[in-house]
Amino acid sequence: MPHDHDHDHNHDVPHSHEGMSSSGHPYRADQDQPLTYWQNMEIAMRELLIEKGVTTELEVMHTIDQMDSRSPADGAKVVARAWCDPDFRARLMADASEASREMGFDIGALKLIAVENTADIHNVIVCTLCSCYPRNLLGFPPDWYKQRAYRARVVKTPRAVLREFGLELPDDVTVRVHDSTADMRYIVIPARPQGTENLDETALAALVSRDSMIGVARAASPE
Repeated sequence: MPHDHDHDHNHDVPHSHEGMSSSGHPYRADQDQPLTYWQNMEIAMRELLIEKGVTTELEVMHTIDQMDSRSPADGAKVVARAWCDPDFRARLMADASEASREMGFDIGALKLIAVENTADIHNVIVCTLCSCYPRNLLGFPPDWYKQRAYRARVVKTPRAVLREFGLELPDDVTVRVHDSTADMRYIVIPARPQGTENLDETALAALVSRDSMIGVARAASPE
């Protein structure tokens, strides 16, 4: 599906009355530069919705706080549940969006797809055209995920890129690269480390890193 624009917009923008540049465009108090077209559009739409009584300033702030509070710890809980509960794992692989909602994580209208690492297959995710990312479960993407070098190279030479992250895969392991889109995101379910049979979900979740759910690392081994 085509990407019309960068999906990593900054939602934390002030009202247009906070300042004006010499060119007549509003600017943020903490930045000496004009707002972008999309930031101006967000301001206009937000203020119109508030003026019409559709929402309020407090509701907007609460929503932003909720978005900012998302972190890889949420995705790690989903992975740990899948490791411990075969029935949940089956539901996750069939419909990751619904399975995540089952755990209380709002995926919105996105189609989330879970891909599972095994002894024979290793998965890695990317967005080749911009920076689409499963923020609802993993929070903000790392800077390298958005860089053109990663986006282009991981598709062409995934083993070389993974090696740069310190992940050396055997030659007989198939590497699959999954390209995210504006309405479809992926989460990697890393292989469960050995020696974790007696760990509970909380302890297991602590072994799951953001990078392992992107696919550029393995889950950590227990100490």
